[in-house]
Amino acid sequence: KKVYEAAKGFYGRRKNTIRAAKSAVERSMQYAYRDRKVKKRTFRALWIQRINAGVRELDLGLTYGGFINGLAKAGIEVDRKVLSDIAIHEPEAFKALVEKAKAALA
Repeated sequence: KKVYEAAKGFYGRRKNTIRAAKSAVERSMQYAYRDRKVKKRTFRALWIQRINAGVRELDLGLTYGGFINGLAKAGIEVDRKVLSDIAIHEPEAFKALVEKAKAALA
């Protein structure tokens, strides 16, 4: 049955009795649905932390909020995922973005 296939890998009775397996699979589907939504929030928070760490590391007197505000005023439209990636893999390019954002605030 489909329920048993979905319950494969579950612990104890939940994998081999229909009543327990059905409720366990139903709950797992609810968790999966909920956590697909939560994943988006979690990753956005992670990107923001990385950007903030990258900005503060440069010691130019900026924080995350000021940096994002400066980018907006400079007319630079880069999303947080890409900014986070640039901060990690291309520090020189990230530094140039931070300097442009700071110049736009001045």
